[in-house]
Amino acid sequence: MTPQMTRRRVATQLWRQLPFFVWLVALWMLLWGQFTVTAFVTGVVAAVFVTRIFRLPPVELSGRVNLWWGLVFVVEFALALIRGSILVALQVLDFRRLPGTAIIAVPLRTDDDLIMTHTGVTASLIPGSLIVDTDRDRRILYLHIIGVSSDRDVEKQRESVLHWEERIVRAVGSRAQVARIRAAREGGAS
Repeated sequence: MTPQMTRRRVATQLWRQLPFFVWLVALWMLLWGQFTVTAFVTGVVAAVFVTRIFRLPPVELSGRVNLWWGLVFVVEFALALIRGSILVALQVLDFRRLPGTAIIAVPLRTDDDLIMTHTGVTASLIPGSLIVDTDRDRRILYLHIIGVSSDRDVEKQRESVLHWEERIVRAVGSRAQVARIRAAREGGAS
């Protein structure tokens, strides 16, 4: 391998890791609650330390961001947070009955670690559900959910997780992933 090819390969790897690096710096600044030059510089040092010491495989991004679907995701997520908070509060304050619980398995339709992670985090952040396990090889998320009293409630929760997967894929997934989601949705509707 020539030195030029080596430099090009290193540059490509650095470019692919740039979004992760920027995210680490932003996360550092958010954790400290400061948006100062000092926080930025120490965030860069921390990000370099993390990326050099803890060697992770490069995250393959689709290179596609759909701002419209990203906005739809953010708005729906904010509404789901409010709705989930109210429903959980009502269930806790209703002393006449205990809210039903279940652990469900949700097989995802896409084969991507990043999409699976985003879907799991989204499902866990909405009050009323929590990821308890994942099966990375089979692409299954296992959730503990509250507020279920029938099989229909369980199916609604499963559909909700698949809905979040679809929103995330439409916002940041590749064209092939969007096509796969669309095909799965159309196949399930028939």
